[in-house]
Amino acid sequence: MPKNKTSKKTKFTSKKFGEDFVWGVSVAAYQIEGAHEKHDKSPSIWDTFTSKPGVIHKNETGDTACDFYHSYKEDILLMKAMNISNFRFSLSWSRILPKGIGDVSARGIQFYNEVIDFCMEHNIIPWVTLYHWDLPQVLQDKGGWTNREIVSWFEYFTTVCATNFGDRVKHWMVLNEPMVFTGAGHFLGVHAPGLKGLKNFLPAIHHAVLCQAAGGRILRERVSGATIGTTFSCSYITPVNKKKKNILAAEKADALLNRLFIEPSLGLGYPVAAAPILKKLKKYIQPGDLEDAVFDFDFIGIQNYTREVVKHSYFIPYLSAKIVDAKNRNVQTTVMNWEVYPKSIYKMIKKFNAYEGVKKIIITENGAAFEDNVANGFVNDIERRKFFKQYLKQVYKAKEKGLKIDGYFVWTLMDNFEWAEGYKPRFGLIHVNFETQERIVKSSGKWFAKFLKP
Repeated sequence: MPKNKTSKKTKFTSKKFGEDFVWGVSVAAYQIEGAHEKHDKSPSIWDTFTSKPGVIHKNETGDTACDFYHSYKEDILLMKAMNISNFRFSLSWSRILPKGIGDVSARGIQFYNEVIDFCMEHNIIPWVTLYHWDLPQVLQDKGGWTNREIVSWFEYFTTVCATNFGDRVKHWMVLNEPMVFTGAGHFLGVHAPGLKGLKNFLPAIHHAVLCQAAGGRILRERVSGATIGTTFSCSYITPVNKKKKNILAAEKADALLNRLFIEPSLGLGYPVAAAPILKKLKKYIQPGDLEDAVFDFDFIGIQNYTREVVKHSYFIPYLSAKIVDAKNRNVQTTVMNWEVYPKSIYKMIKKFNAYEGVKKIIITENGAAFEDNVANGFVNDIERRKFFKQYLKQVYKAKEKGLKIDGYFVWTLMDNFEWAEGYKPRFGLIHVNFETQERIVKSSGKWFAKFLKP
């Protein structure tokens, strides 16, 4: 071939994914808003949980966090400057309904109206998550997710949100990662509200499944032209080796971590065959519940960060399965001790594509926490840039192979309060100094802005 005919390698940018592919960033109310007692807001379960000594890294709280409540304009303008056109954020239930149900806070509604309107003024599309873990404490005092009444409480909250914001917000997610807030919060006790054991975990699972569908139905009824989804945490599960007992252990873990909430929504019921412990859910299932658990979502949001390697263990009650710690496997890990395993995101896109009832898939969270250092007003986070490139190439591979994959949201816009780990893990495209609230766009944020450039 003549020299002047040599072909240049196509640059890897967002354009390769097509015009209809959705790009955005995700955040959550408790992790960024602060203003924990501002105006009418009542305590959420995370306000209560973080006030207990020893449950959070360095006893840190989200009382101030990123102070998004006061700095949302600055943050949205940074987003605009980074070419980000879709913003996923959650609504604080206790800011909107300080008593959990009943009286609506005009100031709470005003705050979210201002955020939504400012987004739209700058051509950023709002994507709203109804529930991202911050249940009002007044409802927790009545049993929270373990009380079947939460279905009607959640229906009330959804109705208020749909009525006040549905004229402008057309993209909705009902729940964020129900497996995490039920498992970590109601079985292991390491997240709010700090409950443990099957007696809390099982009813919380079933009531979350019912709320997932109930919220979807209300949004469908009340928001014209709505695109409705819900989001699931998912990890690619592999057995430690090919021994039958380890393969079975991995199947149990997969049933709980990846299948537990998607399958009831599709009318497949709970994955009892793979995880027999779920037979105990029977106690909480009333006539008609499995039908009420079904909802035809417009999209499913999957949130993937890593894979988990699983082995059989006699010592783990109910499951007989144990995750092999990444730090013991001689693999690259993040600050969260999660393995960097780019193929996991492709594997999970493929897994959720296999469900006949799933119409669209959007990655609603993906990102990594690494050690970030500020030097001369600059954060050169090379590892995070590399992480995004590797994972996005796997997303592109899925698209090339004809799998349903329609969007990608980074976790997260800016460093924030990272639940039980406090402020130590930094996931943001933007560095936040939590003492001064100064923002610095990291080199990964600058790379992402260039990647998204129109």
